[in-house]
Formats: sequence, C-alpha cells, structure tokens
Amino acid sequence: MKSHLTNDLKYFDYNATHPPFPEILETCLADYLEGFYNPSGITRYSLKNQGKIEQTRKYFASVTKGQEKQFVFSSTGTEANYLLIQSLRVQFPNLESVIVSPFEHSSMYAALETYQFKSDLIATDKSGIIHLNDLEKKLKENPRPVVCLYAGNETGVIQPAKEIQNLTKAYGQLFYSDLMQGFCKVPLFYSLFDGFTFSGHKIGAGMGAAVTYLPKADANFRVFGGGNQENEHRAGTENTFAIECLRQVSEIQLSQLEDKNKRLYEFQSLIEKKAESLGCQVIAKSSPRLPNTSFLLLPIQSVDFFLLGMEEKGILVSTGSSCKSRAREASKSLLYMGYSEEEALRCIRISTGFFTTKEDVDALLIAIQDLIQKFK
Repeated sequence: MKSHLTNDLKYFDYNATHPPFPEILETCLADYLEGFYNPSGITRYSLKNQGKIEQTRKYFASVTKGQEKQFVFSSTGTEANYLLIQSLRVQFPNLESVIVSPFEHSSMYAALETYQFKSDLIATDKSGIIHLNDLEKKLKENPRPVVCLYAGNETGVIQPAKEIQNLTKAYGQLFYSDLMQGFCKVPLFYSLFDGFTFSGHKIGAGMGAAVTYLPKADANFRVFGGGNQENEHRAGTENTFAIECLRQVSEIQLSQLEDKNKRLYEFQSLIEKKAESLGCQVIAKSSPRLPNTSFLLLPIQSVDFFLLGMEEKGILVSTGSSCKSRAREASKSLLYMGYSEEEALRCIRISTGFFTTKEDVDALLIAIQDLIQKFK
C-alpha cells in the first residue's frame, strides 16, 4: 500500500492528519457512487447501506470487546468528544466537576465547559505523566468521573491507564479517555475505559467519520434530535462512505501494527539522536511514548523561520496540536509540565506514520541540521 504523496513532499505531521490510503478511499468512493442511497430509507438499496454501517459497528465491537449499541458514529473527533461529555451530563445531571488530565485536546475542555462541568486538573511534571497520588487524593476528597486521554497529541506520552482504572474502580467512578492518538498506533486494552473516542482521519481513513463509545446504552441521550439514526443518539444521515473507509483502514492498520511500530521506533531513535546532537531537548524522553512522536525543544529562537525553511525544503512538521499551531500559542501541556512560555514556543512536533520511509527521515535530518546551524 503506497501513499499518494510525491517524492517532493516529506510529511511529518501524522498526529494532525494521517495521509489517506488512496486505494481504500477510491474503492469506497466507487461503491458510494454506485450505491449512494440513504441508509435510513426503506428500499433494499438503503437497507444494504444500513447493513454496511451495522457491520462496521459489529467490527468495532469485536475489536474492542464492547457492546454494539454503545458505538455512535459522528463526523469529527471534536464531535465525538462532545458526544462523550454530553452522555456524562445526561447520566449525572447534578454533577458539578470532573477530574481531568492537563493534556486533553482543546475540544475536550470546551465540551466540559459547554456541559457546565468544572475541570479539576491532575498535577503533573516534566515527565508528562499525571501524578497518580494527586488523582487518588482528588478521588478520595470528592469521588467523580475521570477524563484522561491515553496518549498526548503533542508529547506522545502514554498515560498509566491501568493504574487510573484501578483508582477509578476503587472509588466507584467512570474513566473516560480520548483515544485519538492511541487507536491503531499502539496495542490498546479497551476494557480499561468506560467510554472512549477515536477518529478516522487520524489513521488514514480521510475526514468525515469518528467514533464515540458510550458507557451504557441510554435511550434518553441524543446529541441531535429529529431522526432515529445511530440508535437515536445522533439524528442525521450517516456518512456511509466515511464509515466504510474507517473500517477498512482500521483493518489494515491493526493487521500491520507490530511491523509498522518496529520501523517507527527505529525512525524515532534516529530523529532524536540527531536532534540531541544539534542541541535539541527531547520532551519527556524517558516516559512511555508513542513510537511515532518526537516533541523537540529547539536551541534557536527563530522557530517560525525554521518552519518556513522546512516547508521550503518540502518537509512538513508542526508546532504541536493542529487546533492551536496556526495561532502559535504556547502549548498548555508544556506549561502544565513546568516549561516556560518562551521554551514552549520553541518546540516542534515530528510525527511519523504508515507511509514514512527511511529516505523521508534522512531528508528530514539533513534539513534539521542545515536550518539549526543556520539560525544558531
């Protein structure tokens, strides 16, 4: 399976959006053009499309050992997170606050605010790992549900999900997790989470489909009314094309996960060894991290010019979360970890993936060395 990217472009922003799998999207598009029928209709053509959606729901139930009716398809990761938090509000109409990691995607904090939950942030440090003793203290003082993503979209740090689950269960609480950066990147034990989310465009399935797993099937919960789609949780015609792409790409990613990660760990080692030799600091280097992510503190001030220089060389990297990088705000994750605003603004994220090659990495390392030496 090859990427559609040309040799002139070296892409290192997989955590923002994974390049699509062309053959999968083209095949699914051809199927959609032939069978474009509304899956909510009553004809056999519509029922065939609804059957595809239910097969995908069944597939994810099999992969995660979850319950089919608790999977809800939506359009984006942000919407998936909103669905998850709204379901929490429906379950606990009088709950005032939730215990939350300081590393969540901005959509998670926005969803909590929208549904009028206060976020009680868990302490952390430069390891990028939450302090479990602080989490236990918060649970002991005021038992509440916990929201903690599995892997940071900027640092790639993997949180101690098993230990978090042990604590939440000891206090009889729910554990919700954003799995956007973990799904199809590392092995996951879904039974650790009461509710979770992931998205198609993070794994190469294109835009338009995301998944929320609800902690229980609740007929009273609906993010949109006006139709009985998605077991009445989300009215609106489902994106049959995007949902089918999500299933097929997931199958490929999961079947090749071990081989892919072996290669990405090698790339990560090459990137970080070279970066450190040039004076860069690898954020949370000693912590468990995704094999595809390196968050680097550059030894230069001219990060904007560095990024422009990389783009001129046909190499795309980022400054962190794609929802914030355009605004060039200091990463809140880094600030919570104890880095200064000046340091946070000198960080770049390099993220690899399925289509990354050794040739891409070699070109990246040459460009990094050239530009750092130029701007020092």
